[in-house]
Amino acid sequence: MHLSDILRAPKVVLHDHLDGGLRPATIIELARSHGYEGLPTEDPEALAVWFRDAADSGSLERYLETFAHTCAVMQTREALERVAAECAEDLAADGVVYAEVRYAPEQHQERGLTLDEVVDAVNAGLREGERRTDGRITVRALLTGMRHTDRSLEIAELTVAHRERGVAGFDIAGGEIGNPPARHLPAFQHLRRNNCHFTIHAGEAVGAASIHEAVQVCGAERIGHGVRITDDITVRDDGTATLGHLASYVRDNRIALEVCPTSNLQTGAAKSYDTHPIDLLRRLGFRVTLNTDNRLVSGTDMSLEFVHMAEAFGYGPEVFEEFTVAAAEAAFLPLPERQRLIDEVIRPGYAALSA
Repeated sequence: MHLSDILRAPKVVLHDHLDGGLRPATIIELARSHGYEGLPTEDPEALAVWFRDAADSGSLERYLETFAHTCAVMQTREALERVAAECAEDLAADGVVYAEVRYAPEQHQERGLTLDEVVDAVNAGLREGERRTDGRITVRALLTGMRHTDRSLEIAELTVAHRERGVAGFDIAGGEIGNPPARHLPAFQHLRRNNCHFTIHAGEAVGAASIHEAVQVCGAERIGHGVRITDDITVRDDGTATLGHLASYVRDNRIALEVCPTSNLQTGAAKSYDTHPIDLLRRLGFRVTLNTDNRLVSGTDMSLEFVHMAEAFGYGPEVFEEFTVAAAEAAFLPLPERQRLIDEVIRPGYAALSA
């Protein structure tokens, strides 16, 4: 695919963190208005490089440290609205037609905002971003509970309360080591009692056991990252593979994997693009979706992820359409909206590229 075709290709992103995708210039401006003096530089280009370099550590824990700077400048209603609106604009400019953007409301209360006020501000910003793009993109929020705190049930309740106002579901995130998802089982039970969607970060820093716990104990509908499912797959020298019981269950029940290749390289979940397990998982029939994770921190966007996969595996429009349809099918949207997205936006968009 030519770069111009990649830019025009309709895209769906299910795994994108709001606090990991700010514009560097916005961070600097907000830091000045917040009185925050902790930035390593006030040059936008240098700041973007700093984030990427800091994230290229091979450690999920070191990767997560970069968010101290972005969260520090997202503590007022005005800042949250601005960041959310710019997020929608930037995704739309990259050809994204539907996005689920996640963030942890509890991390934006340092200046007195209530949880409801945080969610209302982000939702208002996302609606403004949709308006600025003339409806080219639809964005829904996922509210994230942090693995290392004890507020996940509170955030799950918040998710249920706001699900008719732009919130599509719930997520659990943060350092996996020492923070298993079952620790937050009351939150997942509350969501299930209220028929509310949720995804769980698993199989990134910790192996297949974390995916098993997320799926079989907590009931996750999707898995954030999930690339360590390969721990339950045996690949022979001739390329044939045998799936273990967990891998078979995840594949056969169409539990979507929210795969983020560039981020996986930065956190050590994968060694290189051309050895990334996404191609194996796709060929074995898993429901694989392609995602950004953190556009600023990883120095990426959906088009760049397409480019990396095209260069590594020779993927063309038909494979990217496959990824995009899979993401739309796994979206936390009502079935008619998912069908309309596929039939009226994604399929025609890729047909135009082929023509």
